Amino acid sequence: MSRIQRFVQDSWQELQKVNWPTPQQARNLTILVLVVSGAVALYIAAFDTLFAVIAKQLNGG
Repeated sequence: MSRIQRFVQDSWQELQKVNWPTPQQARNLTILVLVVSGAVALYIAAFDTLFAVIAKQLNGG
């Protein structure tokens, strides 16, 4: 058996062992990722704005 065939066979066997999420679980996890990403973006934007204001004040603006 060639190395490529062995690789494909082994990969397929490993994929059969994966515990795939249900469509509902995948949807819920996707929503969770989007919400957390949005919260982190807002957090970073708030501090970026705060530091920009502070830098402007310190530079006499």
